[in-house]
Amino acid sequence: MESYIKLLERISQASGLGKDEIERKVEAKRAKLSGLVSKEGAAQIVAAELGINFDRERMRISELVQGMKRVNVAGKILELYPIRQYNKNGREGKVANMIIADESSNIKVVLWDMNHISLIENGKIKMGDVIEIGNAMIRNGELHLSSFSDIKQSKEKIDNVVVQRVYNIKKIVDAKIGQDLKTRAIVVQVFDPRYFEVCNECGKKVVDSECKIHGQVEPKRRALINVILDDGSESIRGLLSNELALKLGLEEEDIFSLEKFYEKKSSLIGEEKYFVGNIRNNALYNTIEFNVENIENFNVEDLIKDFEKKK
Repeated sequence: MESYIKLLERISQASGLGKDEIERKVEAKRAKLSGLVSKEGAAQIVAAELGINFDRERMRISELVQGMKRVNVAGKILELYPIRQYNKNGREGKVANMIIADESSNIKVVLWDMNHISLIENGKIKMGDVIEIGNAMIRNGELHLSSFSDIKQSKEKIDNVVVQRVYNIKKIVDAKIGQDLKTRAIVVQVFDPRYFEVCNECGKKVVDSECKIHGQVEPKRRALINVILDDGSESIRGLLSNELALKLGLEEEDIFSLEKFYEKKSSLIGEEKYFVGNIRNNALYNTIEFNVENIENFNVEDLIKDFEKKK
């Protein structure tokens, strides 16, 4: 809904029509198409019919919405992740990820084309650079570049960028795959930890103390705990690392000893916190899950003040 409202505002500004009138056109378009198109999709059709073309217009990151195509945007590179190789359905290739930001927000960028990725490998695009991206698309809340997209360094300066990751505070029932989410929820179920080992150099999973990159290593022991979270609108499976489990009141020895974990497990039920992370699809089980990246306490007095403001 938030992305739809932003799109309405852009169409209203470009056309000079009121948002109410545009929304009526959107609903009429959806009715004509038997509801087979989303509100965002119908709004983009209405924009095209009004002669509004965002293809060549540069947008602010906060204005990008799910489903947009031919996106043009500029941003400063905040994070540049290691390039990964993949082998899927017999196809091999590389994928690169980065976070870019402007004065309005930030977003994850995914590069699939080898010509684009080579710019990173050759150091032509690096951390701190301002880049211009053209003809990209928004998918699962990320900016994806294909071989038809453009990416290049920019001489433009972008200051006062939004460094902190932007999370949508919303209910679980309204969250979609690919979105970052922050919600106040209660732990209603806890499952046993799954233990594994990672390389102490690169953090990748190891087997029999051997890392594919660094050979024989002294591995670190890690744990992954599944919980069910409920915020009153719906429940969802959440994935917690052992570091995050500490924020629910467990100690290290409680996590890595099943005997002690069973003793403390019930104390986690009913814990109410802000859970922050990303909604994703588990392709193996075809289920939606919440990859929790942080857990925050909340202040009851602040909640009361927010409630009174909404009255």
